[in-house]
Amino acid sequence: MDKAQALHNFWSSFGLPAYDSTIVLNDEASMPYITYEVQTDSLEGVLPLSASLWYYSMSWEAISKKAEEISQYINEMNPPAVKIDGGRMYVTRRTPFAQRMGDENRNIRRIVLGVNVEFLTED
Repeated sequence: MDKAQALHNFWSSFGLPAYDSTIVLNDEASMPYITYEVQTDSLEGVLPLSASLWYYSMSWEAISKKAEEISQYINEMNPPAVKIDGGRMYVTRRTPFAQRMGDENRNIRRIVLGVNVEFLTED
């Protein structure tokens, strides 16, 4: 599994469809979903990356629970790294970890999640 595939698999592991953030989705019928940044580097390059949870709802309850689920998963990862081709991908929470965002559509709920990702590889 290469680095981009590892990021996709990580964000897809939370029970929602996950998409590279360069793919523009503006269809409330497809919500909920996750969009995530893709950047890669090699050994000792810590990347501050983000992902967004997108829900169509009048309430923050479901999306906030999903953000907490992801937070707990990252905190409890054992080992705290994902095996990839040539090494491992290490994921930790960034501060702030979760931030609510507004949208022009008042029924769209978005929470931006901040993580640090380090690819422990030589290339």
